[in-house]
Amino acid sequence: MPYEPPPELAGLSLSEIAALAQSRRLPPLDQWNPAHSGESHMRITADGGWLHEGSPITRPAMVRAFASLLLRDADGQHWLVTPHERLAIAVDDAALVAIDMEVRHDPTNGQAVLAFRLNTDDVVLCGPDHPLRVAGTAELPAFYLAVRHGIEARLNRSTYGQLIAHALEVSPAADQPHGLMVESRGARFPLVPAP
Repeated sequence: MPYEPPPELAGLSLSEIAALAQSRRLPPLDQWNPAHSGESHMRITADGGWLHEGSPITRPAMVRAFASLLLRDADGQHWLVTPHERLAIAVDDAALVAIDMEVRHDPTNGQAVLAFRLNTDDVVLCGPDHPLRVAGTAELPAFYLAVRHGIEARLNRSTYGQLIAHALEVSPAADQPHGLMVESRGARFPLVPAP
């Protein structure tokens, strides 16, 4: 059966976006305790490209499948996990890339909801369970969204631009004592790296 990518976020309501975020069935990595560890000979580049022994993995379905098996441990090591083994994978920056963002408002409470689409077609709703963090410097910030199992997605340049445009629209920097901030699902996220 051919893969049907989800529709563009811009044309969806909040309830449709939330349904997309919940619809992806993921393996229970946190319940698996594989006995064998090894090396995958795979690398994820800073721009989200996947390589195996230096050669690009060009099939999007394979990338989506591998991404569903990823976790990052407390030491920052990324692993591909199955019930029988875990294989180390090198990650240059973040394992995933956020490639689009939409803002919706929850009709039940009026709260803003920031929805992100990833390069794997996952949809993640930013909030307390999926926080946004900023790293780098004020001159060169980098934005990351928590996805699952310690894995993060780095916002690409256009998605970063969408986030900043939204922040300027809802709370100009002059109104914030600590710089720009955004809110999503009741949580506040500063957009300026800590000094």
